[in-house]
Amino acid sequence: MHDNKEPIILNEHEHLDSNKMLSIIFDYMSQISLETNHEKLLMKMADLGKELVLADRCTVWLHNPLENNIWTVVAHGIEKIIVPENSGLIGHCVITGKAMIVEDAYLDKRFNQEVDQETGYRTRSILCIPFHNTKGEVIGAFQAINKMTASRKFNDKDLEILSLAASYASKSLESSILMYELIETQKEMIETMGEIGESRSQETGNHVKRVAKYSYLLAILAGLSEEEALLLKHASPMHDIGKVATPDRILLKPGKLTEDEYEIMKQHAVIGYNVFKHSRRDLLRAAATIAHEHHEKWDGTGYPNGLSGEAIHIFGRITAIADVFDALGSDRVYKKAWQMDDIIHYMIEQQGKQFDPILTQLFIDHVDEFIKISDQYHDQM
Repeated sequence: MHDNKEPIILNEHEHLDSNKMLSIIFDYMSQISLETNHEKLLMKMADLGKELVLADRCTVWLHNPLENNIWTVVAHGIEKIIVPENSGLIGHCVITGKAMIVEDAYLDKRFNQEVDQETGYRTRSILCIPFHNTKGEVIGAFQAINKMTASRKFNDKDLEILSLAASYASKSLESSILMYELIETQKEMIETMGEIGESRSQETGNHVKRVAKYSYLLAILAGLSEEEALLLKHASPMHDIGKVATPDRILLKPGKLTEDEYEIMKQHAVIGYNVFKHSRRDLLRAAATIAHEHHEKWDGTGYPNGLSGEAIHIFGRITAIADVFDALGSDRVYKKAWQMDDIIHYMIEQQGKQFDPILTQLFIDHVDEFIKISDQYHDQM
């Protein structure tokens, strides 16, 4: 993050000695080669660049030629920063594929001063090094800011060192980009399929978006890791995908279902599970679990298998709360939306019955945060 202080001179020497430099490279490259999380990989690479050239900070930017932008992350769990591909000095580096050293950013017309003006930080020297894939295409760039030595300026030796790191890291970065694109495609497909499933019962796509947001929030409140919470968030839109096989005469019936009709309706949980159960992908396996277990109840009276308590996967227990909370607050063919006070009363009433009591208490204690999400992603009439 930026701050409003002048860079502190940390090192009297302009460069690391060779042994120290190689030690840093080998240490980080072993970590980078094993890192499977795309955002964490970018952070490790940025830390590598910062240490190698003794910079105040370093960022790894990636190029998205399809969207004509470049993007980065500044901390774990924080949304991406996205700017046009021709933005500032880093954009020039990505577009031209050429490294650059700028001694004073404020004397370069390409430098965007807006961030400094907002934060009070003073960007001085900048070093940009492009990453190339195996085809020679630019896929991103290092951007090091403010040399932390007496000279305060990057030089050709820094360029050489950071270029060496870029050449080592580029293959790992390229592989990570391909995997990231695959995962992002999976997420888009899952959300789209979830929206299709909900549209059959005349639900809007915002239902699955809200359920995903609620599920993520409750997972974090329950102490799940960021990785688990994100997995749940991205898989939860598939909770009712099995409804695509439910006949319209049942799915769209405005009145109460008969016993036989209800038995047919309940099959959607098994159908959704069967769609994904053979996948080896974590995302799709999570979707299978959620589809299968989000109608199970804490007291064992749910379906399809009558599971109870912690025998129900926590993903299913969390999604159950998220789904019911949203369903009660939405118009359906068989009912009108409930008032929020009535919804909260119902959730409290079902604590330890339909819902996990601990998760329900977390929901109740933080209900204002869930209501905020509901308001933010409300359906347009």
